[in-house]
Amino acid sequence: MALPGARARGWAAAARAAQRRRRVENAGGSPSPEPAGRRAALYVHWPYCEKRCSYCNFNKYIPRRVEEAAMQKCLVTEAQTLLRLSGVQRVESVFFGGGTPSLASPHTVAAVLEAVAQTAHLPADSEVTLEANPTSAPGSRLAEFGAAGVNRLSIGLQSLDDTELRLLGRTHSACDALRTLAEARRLFPGSVSVDLMLGLPAQQVGPWLGQLQELLHHCDDHLSLYQLSLERGTTLFAQVQRGALPAPDPELAAEMYQRGRAVLREAGFHQYEVSNFARNGALSTHNWTYWQCGQYLGIGPGAHGRFMPQGAGGHTREARIQTLEPDNWMKEVMLFGHGTRKRVPLGRLELLEEVLALGLRTNVGITHQHWQQFEPQLTLWDVFGANKEVQELLERGLLQLDHRGLRCSWEGLAVLDSLLLTLLPQLQEAWQQRTPSPVPGG
Repeated sequence: MALPGARARGWAAAARAAQRRRRVENAGGSPSPEPAGRRAALYVHWPYCEKRCSYCNFNKYIPRRVEEAAMQKCLVTEAQTLLRLSGVQRVESVFFGGGTPSLASPHTVAAVLEAVAQTAHLPADSEVTLEANPTSAPGSRLAEFGAAGVNRLSIGLQSLDDTELRLLGRTHSACDALRTLAEARRLFPGSVSVDLMLGLPAQQVGPWLGQLQELLHHCDDHLSLYQLSLERGTTLFAQVQRGALPAPDPELAAEMYQRGRAVLREAGFHQYEVSNFARNGALSTHNWTYWQCGQYLGIGPGAHGRFMPQGAGGHTREARIQTLEPDNWMKEVMLFGHGTRKRVPLGRLELLEEVLALGLRTNVGITHQHWQQFEPQLTLWDVFGANKEVQELLERGLLQLDHRGLRCSWEGLAVLDSLLLTLLPQLQEAWQQRTPSPVPGG
């Protein structure tokens, strides 16, 4: 497997060498010389799956056949168009999600990476992640993805119980998952993440903890715990609605989460975000961009992005959504160079709400310096320092507000949603009462 171009082949070789030399020691990686407005992460959506899982409401399709050459061409075109439109000069990370991107050809992954490297600067040590399902990712195929430039895998394991996997509509068994995980660790040592779900119908704490303990014997240095969310329109939602399955017990799910966090901490994992745990510095730099409200471009059907287009005067970031249906998206890309269906300019308050809600998901929280990048006048102290309800959260040990900034405690991370019910209205109130800026346009 080789990249379809000399420059891209050189990039892939340099990327593999950089991966051998250097493990990411923190979420920020090495400092970038480009200003924040010229840096971004890139998300690539592959919309196709072999089968729709019973809990999933993502934008995915189960086609009779995939016109991969056309899809590849359109992904390349849209990546080039949006990179130019955004003025992004440096791509910090690339994430191939879906859908099931491990069903795509490694040549498609290589072609997208080549286009990015030719249009912007893609450093050799950039994190390039591919989501993979066990049944669509045998060892030989994983090796080809590695040759194409992928250097991190995220494996949708979800459960080590075959009955639960059938309930979720997964196409793999626990044995399949562990076999794929072992092969992935051999090919991408230190750079394999796995997902484990909790809070399933009829799931009990003890057996679930047993799965987690078993997974610790096999996993690499990154693990994500996700609570099942019953989404309207899914098979699982309908089964619970008509009484065919019991509704998940939120108290049991909370206990699984709390005890699971403790097990992972005991095993040397560091919780750096509400659902994500890492050891040996194996944090996801791509996801860190989301939590830090960095720019990211979304390409592919239904992909989401947040970036500031050139010509916007340097003030307005947009939330963008690409056309959902693949065939319509491809037609638009062929006509216009991209398939953006919706553009929503983000106001300053909306952006601050995102900074608050996403930043508090991490153990670092929101530093004063980070907040000032988005709001140089209204400080964290101004917004939260004198509020009685916030003060109560501080006294209960759920929040910390000090010289470093605002962040959740270990206990607070587990109840972040309830904390935001206090913090977001307080931000909105402080914004309405702020002193108008003397700066034009402020």
